[in-house]
Amino acid sequence: MRHVLTTVTLTVAVVACSSQHPQQQAMLPSATNSGGIAWGPCTDVTRPGGQTPTRQESTMQCGKLAVPLDYAKPEAGTIEMAVIKIPATGPGKRLGSLVFNFGGPGASGVDTMAQAAKAFPRLNTQYDLVSFDPRGVQRSAGVRCGTSAEMDRWVSMDTIPVNEKTRAESTAANKEFARLCAQDSGKLLPYVGTVNAARDMDRLRAALGEEKLNYFGMSYGTQLGAVYATLFPKLVGQTVLDAPLDPTVNFEQRNLAQTAGFQQAYESFLKSCVKDGCPFGKTVQEADANVNKLMNDLVTQPIKVGTRELTQGLASTGLAAALYSQLSWPFLEQSLNQAMHGQGEGLMYLADTYAGRKQDGTYTTEMTSFPAITCVDSAERPSEAELRKSEAASLKISPLFGSEGAGGLCRLWPVPGSNQARHVDATGSGPIVVVGGTGDPATPYQWAPKLTSQLKTATLVTYKGEGHGAYLSGDKCVQNVVDAYLLNGTVPKQGTTCGTK
Repeated sequence: MRHVLTTVTLTVAVVACSSQHPQQQAMLPSATNSGGIAWGPCTDVTRPGGQTPTRQESTMQCGKLAVPLDYAKPEAGTIEMAVIKIPATGPGKRLGSLVFNFGGPGASGVDTMAQAAKAFPRLNTQYDLVSFDPRGVQRSAGVRCGTSAEMDRWVSMDTIPVNEKTRAESTAANKEFARLCAQDSGKLLPYVGTVNAARDMDRLRAALGEEKLNYFGMSYGTQLGAVYATLFPKLVGQTVLDAPLDPTVNFEQRNLAQTAGFQQAYESFLKSCVKDGCPFGKTVQEADANVNKLMNDLVTQPIKVGTRELTQGLASTGLAAALYSQLSWPFLEQSLNQAMHGQGEGLMYLADTYAGRKQDGTYTTEMTSFPAITCVDSAERPSEAELRKSEAASLKISPLFGSEGAGGLCRLWPVPGSNQARHVDATGSGPIVVVGGTGDPATPYQWAPKLTSQLKTATLVTYKGEGHGAYLSGDKCVQNVVDAYLLNGTVPKQGTTCGTK
């Protein structure tokens, strides 16, 4: 999926959790008014296999908050923002609400929090854990672009060989996708950007009754948190930004950095596979050659998976999806080996999970919300020459992951963008903690010190390890540092380093 693949920045929580469980929908009560949330049970959030819900899951509450569609014209009406809360379990002093954004842009905070809350046991003792679907995502006036069948065609497109034919096919598909987005969600598209989402978070803070916003942002959630801190520095509470983006990078810079990040993660995966007795190669070179052979073979011979076909495009997406977390590597190893023997279920499952394709064939808004937010968050609209330059440079870095980047779709987007979300400065806020991982494929480490510097009030923590997102990697050092800050206000020392890579 060359048009979006290497620019999606989902956090490890989204990938790891959704790769184990089907995505579930939460029934949400309607918003009461612009100032409050009507809380009620999340009636159809259940555990896999009908297991008894944990204490956290049984106490979940869901609701909606009305926010202005257009903050410049409040009279234009409202949209409803879906919210989920898991009350503090105690004992100990209650610290209020801790609001999460798990990334994307386009990931559902309601779905992810319902599945991932157990990953934050210490924080949940003193905080109510809160998340939400940002505007344009899933339950919060989610952006839609065509039917499920049209989405199937779009996400399954082959990306190799890179030649005039595949470029023309990609451009035509992107034009049609943009047309469908305008057709199905045109009135919403101008208003789904990060600046408006940050304003929504301040409405959420007020509705929760909090004087300041305590916030934990991951991946794209770091940009959202940085923009919030720029708009409302005096309202910033305890804030952690894990797997940070550098909002100043342009489409080409982002494309090249992420291409290098995925290639680095792929090479680390192959080394780990060979070390443990890789079933599809005794050496890294042999294993890499067999992966590339598989991808090339799929162009002419897709693998039947039920009534569908595992294309090269879907297989590449599945491969990239598993590189977000080292915990997924054993399943990726198994899935690649099976595909080399004509069984594509594993890679198809990874691709479907990544794209938000549910078991009934319908899609969440993950693949549609992502470009809608990305394209409106930048005024940049690359020329054909600029796209080819970016593509050529990224292919030199990685023939497997190289692409033209998000600019290929954004140049065709039906509404203009703004650069306001690309400039952040939290001067006047309290201390913010930024956590960057040296082996992160989607938000490369060099972005962490850059965001730290831009914010002016932040402290950088370095995680030497693999995967997208440090806190949910399981590293105890990172978790202890972050928990000490969020629970006790202990700001880590500059230069704090965790991990062993």
